[in-house]
Amino acid sequence: MLKKTALALALAFAPVHAMAQQVDPDLPDYQPVAGVSGNLTSIGSDTLNNLMTLWAEAFQGFYPNVNIQIQGAGSSTAPPAITEGTANFGPMSRAMRDGEIQAFEERHGYPPSVVRTAIDTIAVYVHRDNPIEGLTIPQVDAIFSSTRRCGGASDITRWGQLGLTGAWANRDFTIYSRNAVSGTYGFFREHALCDGDYKASINEQPGSASVVQGVAESINGIGYSGIGYITSGVRAVPLAREQGEPFAPADAEHAADGSYPLARFLYVYVNRHPTRGLSPLEAEFLRLVLSRQGQEIVVRDGYIPLPASAVAQMRRELGLD
Repeated sequence: MLKKTALALALAFAPVHAMAQQVDPDLPDYQPVAGVSGNLTSIGSDTLNNLMTLWAEAFQGFYPNVNIQIQGAGSSTAPPAITEGTANFGPMSRAMRDGEIQAFEERHGYPPSVVRTAIDTIAVYVHRDNPIEGLTIPQVDAIFSSTRRCGGASDITRWGQLGLTGAWANRDFTIYSRNAVSGTYGFFREHALCDGDYKASINEQPGSASVVQGVAESINGIGYSGIGYITSGVRAVPLAREQGEPFAPADAEHAADGSYPLARFLYVYVNRHPTRGLSPLEAEFLRLVLSRQGQEIVVRDGYIPLPASAVAQMRRELGLD
């Protein structure tokens, strides 16, 4: 059964012009304050690794006495890091699972705070010379999964089954995937495989960039990764939820209108005490992320910025205003 993401439902109430890949003019400017120094650590998502690094560089431009360490092994490393206090921030490309939230609550007595920081589209990549026009989610499922829970009639093992002819007709797939520690792996499994199982033949990769590199180096390649990792060696295939729907490209406009089926929020989790709030250093970093300058960095890294209304809501929830 195909799902609509929580993001698609949320964006149904957001103005499309605010979701264009330019920052919302109503976003607040970041204003630096005096006396900020210390150490920050981020442990979590590989997808967000570049973005966290760019935010850290911008933050250190305002506060050169701040030291920031960033590790991006995968989203599943974030919950234990903020639960155990080995990290200030836990960037994740998926929402925390119930068990992860429960473990945090058992340790601290309150839930972790979630910060929606940007919007991403998960792209299905093929080699740049591949002529495929588009894919439906049931077709994607039949390529990547052994269970076909999205409704595909049969397993898809050759490009010819998707309508390609000539030399492409009998070519099989070289399938690239993230590994199980990745939030992207979990998101794709839920929304593109309808909670089914990956095929045993997938080539699991430790990072988003290595998925894209594998596809770029294989004429038969197909894989998935965040749109921020696109290169000239690959092509992001337009997708449709069902047969007969128009194919939608993996861009800001089609994430905003809900027609692209694999859009998601990118999160940063943080330990915010319900009465003491965030530390001054953590609060300032998140003020930068949720500012005009921070969302300009989102655009620069190839992702989709938040509308001002979403930023205002996040700032209120975090006590940053």
